[in-house]
Amino acid sequence: MMALPQRQSVPSTEERRRFQRVKVQLLGRYMLADRREFPCQVINMSPGGLALLAPGIGNVGERVVAYLDHIGRVEGKITRQLDNGFAMTVGATPRKRDKLAAQLTWLANRQILNLPEDRRHDRIVPRNPMAVLKIDEDGRKLPVRIMDLSLSGAALASEIRPAVGSAVTLGRVQARVVRHLEEGFAVEFVHAQLPETVEDSVSAQ
Repeated sequence: MMALPQRQSVPSTEERRRFQRVKVQLLGRYMLADRREFPCQVINMSPGGLALLAPGIGNVGERVVAYLDHIGRVEGKITRQLDNGFAMTVGATPRKRDKLAAQLTWLANRQILNLPEDRRHDRIVPRNPMAVLKIDEDGRKLPVRIMDLSLSGAALASEIRPAVGSAVTLGRVQARVVRHLEEGFAVEFVHAQLPETVEDSVSAQ
């Protein structure tokens, strides 16, 4: 008899989604079915769905692929249009949903605790601190020295400081300038890096 309640509880994804929806502010990009890409900001998310502010709004039922800071790649379908964005499902395996739930809990706790952005991951001083940073807008390349590095960003020593918000590429890692420092500036990576490859990726010429 135990199988019946279990079977009945499976479709309660909607209820689970409601309870687990977390208010978060995550930046990212998304692609609609016609391959147009736009920047976006997630305003709330659960392991089963999310709502985001978006300049390009697709049709209900349309497939969307999004790349979100701290979360990575998610895909799903638009469930409803909002005034300045839309809500979408998140298609994921049960294992991926569990991972998403853990990530969202961590993100929510970090916002409540107001932890500094640059302490999300442990910082390291790379073996090879010299790197080349490209400013995406005009293609200029700057030699920089990596003062410290984490899986989510880096502090760079440089006489030239690109404007805050500038899209840049450090080695082969896409990033965004988030603040100016006394000796240079800090960047946040568009996607969190892997511990085993981050040093090689940022120092790649």
